[in-house]
Amino acid sequence: MPAPARPMKLPARSAVLSALLGAHPAESTAAGIVDVAVRLGFQESAVRVALTRMVASGDLERDRGVYRLSPRLISRQERQDAAISPSLKPWDRQWSMQVVTVPADAATRLATRSELTGLRYAELREGVWLRPANLDVVRSDALTARSEEFSCVPAGDVDALTSRLFDPAGWARDGAALLAAAEHADEMSTRFEVAAATVRHILHDPLLPAELLPADWPGERLRESYQRFRTDFGRFANGVLGAGT
Repeated sequence: MPAPARPMKLPARSAVLSALLGAHPAESTAAGIVDVAVRLGFQESAVRVALTRMVASGDLERDRGVYRLSPRLISRQERQDAAISPSLKPWDRQWSMQVVTVPADAATRLATRSELTGLRYAELREGVWLRPANLDVVRSDALTARSEEFSCVPAGDVDALTSRLFDPAGWARDGAALLAAAEHADEMSTRFEVAAATVRHILHDPLLPAELLPADWPGERLRESYQRFRTDFGRFANGVLGAGT
């Protein structure tokens, strides 16, 4: 098992986002956010500055003393929730190919790349994106207008292609290190940092068919670890807030 590595200490902004992204509904009072953050080891002044800046930047909305995620970050939360409970379908050896066919400016190209990455495609070469066809892919109207979708079966070594495009061995190695870190984390503050790193890692799970995964794939164990933390963190936060009433 890899040696447990302590994830990087979160700045106040990332801590607030991580807490709200894992909450349903994704909202809290300033006092509640500050109380929980202080118990996690953050300075009250840093958290209050982060809240002000996050409202100014459009990450959060504030209404009558309640802070909630902006619509853009609610979409991110939805993607996070989907990643925690992915829906895969049986794989028939087919691959999905998205070929970008319409030129665009830099901002549109960046948006296209972001969407395809979010849909778990990997770029074979510029404008040509691939993944095994084991996901129900819903393309935006913008992506549909810019690209053509094809079904294909690679003629060469599929395992080598998968490794080159998705590096599942590297993802599994980092995932195993996060599981080890979670196992050795005792304090809630450390568990919070590990959980934040875990959910970021899960968001980059390529969601490959079982036939293309290395042995001892940690994906499901990572999801279970994060779900356990989310349950425990909910109790922790409720305890902090209850103690303050």
